[in-house]
Amino acid sequence: MAEEGMEKRIIVVPLKKIRDVPRTSRANLAIKEIRRHVAKHMKARDSLDDEDIEKGVKPEDKVWIDAKVNEAIWARGREKPPVKITVKVVKFEDGLIEVSLPEEA
Repeated sequence: MAEEGMEKRIIVVPLKKIRDVPRTSRANLAIKEIRRHVAKHMKARDSLDDEDIEKGVKPEDKVWIDAKVNEAIWARGREKPPVKITVKVVKFEDGLIEVSLPEEA
């Protein structure tokens, strides 16, 4: 049951290109890639108003990542993040986008 003004999706974020960067920065870049991928596919740019653009707010700044997603990326350490991750994404009326792990039924 979706509430008014909320958009929910399950997205698979590919992280395979992260393997091409130095090992010590892979997990950090995986988090940035999740933020970029979700902002692109949930159209975060459309939720920016003129005031946000003047302040220099990027679409990625509207994405909030849950601690469980962060733990899933860092579970095997900094050097070995997963090749892909499935996340639940909720976009609220105000443009804020929340990323969390999907609940297993």
